[in-house]
Amino acid sequence: MAQGQPVFILPENISRMIGRDAQRNNIMAARLVAETVKSTLGPRGMDKMLVDSIGDITVTNDGVTILEEMQIEHPAAKMMVEIAKTQEAEVGDGTTTAVVIAGELLKNAEKLLDQDIHPTVVARGYRLASEQAIKVLHEISTKIDRKDRALLVKIAATAITGKGAESARDMLAELIVDSVLQVSEGNEVDLDSIKIEKKKGKSISQSELIKGIVLDKERVHPDMPKRVENAKIALLDCALEIKGPETDTKVSISSPDQLQAFLDQEEKMLKGMVEKVKKSGANVVFCQKGIDDVAQYYFARAGILAARRIKKSDMEKLAKATTGRIASNLNELSDKDLGSARLVEEVKEGKEEEGMLYVRDCPNPKAITLLVRGGTEHVVDEVERAIKDGLGDVAVALRDGKVVAGGGSIEVAVARRLREYSQTLKGREQLAVEEFALSLESIPKILAENSGLDPIDILTELKAQHDAGNMHAGIVVGSKGEVKNAFEAGVIEPLRIKTQAITSASEVATMILRIDDVVAAGKSSSGAMPHGMGGMPDME
Repeated sequence: MAQGQPVFILPENISRMIGRDAQRNNIMAARLVAETVKSTLGPRGMDKMLVDSIGDITVTNDGVTILEEMQIEHPAAKMMVEIAKTQEAEVGDGTTTAVVIAGELLKNAEKLLDQDIHPTVVARGYRLASEQAIKVLHEISTKIDRKDRALLVKIAATAITGKGAESARDMLAELIVDSVLQVSEGNEVDLDSIKIEKKKGKSISQSELIKGIVLDKERVHPDMPKRVENAKIALLDCALEIKGPETDTKVSISSPDQLQAFLDQEEKMLKGMVEKVKKSGANVVFCQKGIDDVAQYYFARAGILAARRIKKSDMEKLAKATTGRIASNLNELSDKDLGSARLVEEVKEGKEEEGMLYVRDCPNPKAITLLVRGGTEHVVDEVERAIKDGLGDVAVALRDGKVVAGGGSIEVAVARRLREYSQTLKGREQLAVEEFALSLESIPKILAENSGLDPIDILTELKAQHDAGNMHAGIVVGSKGEVKNAFEAGVIEPLRIKTQAITSASEVATMILRIDDVVAAGKSSSGAMPHGMGGMPDME
């Protein structure tokens, strides 16, 4: 007020939420996101069916897929989705774990806020706890070697467990490890070199690793050979057709003979292109651009298999797999540019299915294909997500060279050390560190709940075993859920899943806690909050 007159600093259509109301609203929205995915955690987690606006269905328990498909509008809830996306980009797995930890951190922070502990104190305590947790994780992790194939298979199997592909878990885990080891250079793995090609029909167990590339293409001419053994492959980035002139050109033809000469010249040029390919010794041609009908005819007569309009990404993978070079100029094509494969064949399955070209058994390929099969499209999609999780886990385990035991064991071990650490702190941050430890213990509790076990009994037994010195004690869900040495039981995860999840979760929780003012532009002059901001967070 200024001399009895109100002072307006915001327009009428701006809505504002301040102080404790803003904090409660943001925390509630973030917690609801965590609650949504909580039931999908672990080997016995449930699936979600997501139906989009046009009726397409996705059935999955992959955290990031669920959150991306949901139309989340609340700004604090969107920050939780970012946690999952970051986890997916960095590791490829552990998205649900990261979101659940963030939700628990905010839930426990609310208890401290209700005790009139300032949000910045809680944030500082969480930061200290996060730094200490990362330090402890590195201390108690186990080093691995790329030669320890059996351990890598266990990492892949752990990632697949609980997903739709579990019926063929062991077989898929072997394929994943073979794939990663094939394309790795030392401890560096380029996952882009592993192409995942999906095909519905047949069972998951008939998925296979192809040491080469599978192309969703067919031969361009029916008279071309369907199968070429000991293939010499030309990779072309130039069109095998006559281009029109780049400038406006007018050709005047006054007699049929001139027209025929014009057509003959075109045919001669196309035949010359095919001759250049033949001269290089190639018997298979993959062209990134078009192939003229006349050129197709000459290729078929020469017994050369050709395919056109191959995607640039597939051409690059073909070059890596066959050790060939992509040629941009036909005049410079030579036998040194050709790639090789033991077999190139067109395979057609089912009456309605289009054919696919298989480039098989390349010598030491640095790009390969995982052909994923499943009974229906939804099954194939979920198997693909499980395989991507497994590939990500094995790749980061190789890069970092460190792993930890799963089954909630690492969370209990870190929480135990955090409680010891909290005793060294003198201020109110000590309470925040203790709540951080409690948040980590929510992971084994949720694993137990989702497995149909009593979470309190399980957590008590876990703590007792850890106090007795068994720091790998975790929940191993077999025929019956029980607490045992998770590492020995083969429940193993890369260290980075945990470090990334804890770092992201604590940073986002801290950011949300420090917000005490939400200013939002309304969509109308009524001053109403934008959709999803008022009252209970809306996540339609």
